[in-house]
Amino acid sequence: MTVANRKQREKEEMRELILDASRSIFLEKGYHQTSIRNIAEKIEYSPGTIYLYFKEKDDIFHALHEEGFRRLVAQMETLQFVSDPFERLKAMGRIYMDFAKNNKDFYDLMFIMQAPMNMEERDKWEMGDRTLDHLKNVLRDCQATGKFKGYDVEYLSFFIWSSMHGMCALYCRDRCNAYPEEEATTLMHKGFEIFIDMLDKM
Repeated sequence: MTVANRKQREKEEMRELILDASRSIFLEKGYHQTSIRNIAEKIEYSPGTIYLYFKEKDDIFHALHEEGFRRLVAQMETLQFVSDPFERLKAMGRIYMDFAKNNKDFYDLMFIMQAPMNMEERDKWEMGDRTLDHLKNVLRDCQATGKFKGYDVEYLSFFIWSSMHGMCALYCRDRCNAYPEEEATTLMHKGFEIFIDMLDKM
């Protein structure tokens, strides 16, 4: 291994060490209680070392944001062999909902909180765009079979995403407590069934 290759590997290992520590603190304490200083303390390096790899906290959280989308996309890509596109759409919805239920902090970071979405470089959101493209493509496949005739895919995808997001955001922010007689997961399950029935009639 050349000196240059070794240095590149060491740089990549340090970056992963920082991200691992950041993820751990974030999942334990949340976004606002995660700081460059406590990340540095966890990996036993100075804060200055972290700034060699990330210029600010939101850069770190952008990387975690993209990680969350990679996890979600990886699960959705397993559905490519489901031949019926409407069944694929329903399965995508279940995956999306299960991801929110099992990864509340990641979902919050990816879809609810402002940071790191306030970063200006729009072209940095590749994984988020890929996730949305999965939805649009399956809707086009549905249209090819005669479903959703006359609907614009852009508007239809927004309707479906925003509807799913509404249920998931209420769950992640504990707003399902507005229905004290129902378990939050039951509300999610029944709400999803009603939503699918609506789509099936479109």
